[in-house]
Amino acid sequence: MTPESLALHLLRELAPQVLGALARRHGDFAEAEDAVQEAVIAAAAQWPVAGVPDNPRGWLFTVAMRRLQDAVRSEQARRRREKAVAFDFYDGGAVLQAEAHDDDSLALLFMCCHPSLSTASAIALTLRAVGGLTTAEIARAFLVPEATMAQRISRAKQGIRDSGIPFTMPSDRERDARLGGVLHVLYLVFNEGYASTAGSSVHRADLANEAIRLTRAVHALLPAHGEVSGLLALMLLTDARRAARTGPDGQLVPLDEQDRTLWNRAQIDEGIALVSAALGGDVVGPYQVQAAIAAVHDEAARAEDTDWPQILALYEVLRRMADNPMVELGHAIATAMVQGPAAGLARLALLDADARVRGHYRLDAVRAHLLEMSGDPDGAARHYRAAAERTMSLPERDYLTLRAARAAASGARRDRQVAM
Repeated sequence: MTPESLALHLLRELAPQVLGALARRHGDFAEAEDAVQEAVIAAAAQWPVAGVPDNPRGWLFTVAMRRLQDAVRSEQARRRREKAVAFDFYDGGAVLQAEAHDDDSLALLFMCCHPSLSTASAIALTLRAVGGLTTAEIARAFLVPEATMAQRISRAKQGIRDSGIPFTMPSDRERDARLGGVLHVLYLVFNEGYASTAGSSVHRADLANEAIRLTRAVHALLPAHGEVSGLLALMLLTDARRAARTGPDGQLVPLDEQDRTLWNRAQIDEGIALVSAALGGDVVGPYQVQAAIAAVHDEAARAEDTDWPQILALYEVLRRMADNPMVELGHAIATAMVQGPAAGLARLALLDADARVRGHYRLDAVRAHLLEMSGDPDGAARHYRAAAERTMSLPERDYLTLRAARAAASGARRDRQVAM
């Protein structure tokens, strides 16, 4: 790993931790975030040249605190925050040594799901602060325009500032109220890491690993909570396939073509144990059902051994729990695998009027796949091309373009045979 890549890796990992610690001390998230961003910019410029300091987290904290203190000493900030920032700090980050065992990323996760915010705004803000996602990536995860998401994040910051509610680790009751938003944040961060919506890589291991790490921390805090266990199981069962999702040149490999000997058996075993225990509880939620679907896939030694009737039954349960177009896409695929592609296409037709997914590349990609199954290569090629034009992921674009070419070639061969 080059000095530059090492520095960038550390900055992604450490910035949320420093932001959590600084926000708790200072009490103003927006000002703390600005200070941490300035410290990150300074580190990105200095560390690749001068080397990473012995205590990089402490270095970031110290520089961010200095930036924050400088800002507060201005006339406007002094009137609002003079007492709040009357604290000492030490070079090299000695202040952080006493907090070395605190998981500031987990504290920040709960703090960002602030009672003054709507759930959607809290999730968006946390994805920025803890997950490190860009506004564009968050917008794609929420299926909304980037400008809309930028306004939502800005309003979230202003809402926290105006609320006057202190930024502290929540009580048990407050924690329970925020837990749903926290789990959804972790779910979205993992999804962006496992299947990147943009860029040249199929996945972003740093995001997926961070989501798993934070979910493990929440699970350690709430080991008997069924949905926490279900989400952790879902992540492990899905991430277990990561090594098989790309070919030698980084190309995308679909589930039914993956070399299943490359799947991480330890993660699969842990995930199955977690979801099996969680499903035995009194309340079953959508993460547990999604984990059960992932477990059925992972238990099949070959793609043709997949128990699709069981997956379809689980999707029927999931549809009653979650009004989500992506769930409907999965249900359409399972329907096609059990009842035939015509039945799956009929399910897809119901989504054409859903504004949340209309024009989304996954709708075209699934329709192309089912048209190919039904013996309509020309229609499949058309929708594969439409999907390729809409995705922002280069590996997905390459994969969909290749599928379109194969379908078009198949249609041409069929036409020649008919003409003969």
